[in-house]
Amino acid sequence: MDFGGRYLMAAPRVAVWAALNDTAMLKAAIPGCHKIVWSGADTLDLEIKVNLGVVHPIFKGDLALTDIVPAERYTLTGRGRGGLLGLAEGAADIILSDHGEHTLLVFAARGGASGQITKLGKAIIGNSAQKIIDGFFERFGAAMDAQVTPLPVE
Repeated sequence: MDFGGRYLMAAPRVAVWAALNDTAMLKAAIPGCHKIVWSGADTLDLEIKVNLGVVHPIFKGDLALTDIVPAERYTLTGRGRGGLLGLAEGAADIILSDHGEHTLLVFAARGGASGQITKLGKAIIGNSAQKIIDGFFERFGAAMDAQVTPLPVE
């Protein structure tokens, strides 16, 4: 499954980059996040309760940042374990660029699941994932006190 978006952030690129690497900002922006901590220079551990429509599993996961170009881009790769429901995994490319005094953030993700999660159907999972992403950027902007405007995908 592929999903993502483009968002205009009313903040300078270095401020958006700093917020993307601040666990307090991330925890405030991730719905259901119980824990997110740096476990290494480029790795995070997290625990999140996910709303997949009819079920609400708690995923424990690991995130890794690769292909890092500070204040410009990185690839975020994650794997979540949902107990009896199975595994969810994905990767996202996050790209920041200047847009006047603001920042254009482009988010392109791909992911999948195995185990009982797949029985829920790709439509439910895909719709939930896109809602989570859109909601994340809305809450992320609020946490950093910056207006976020979703833009059409090109």
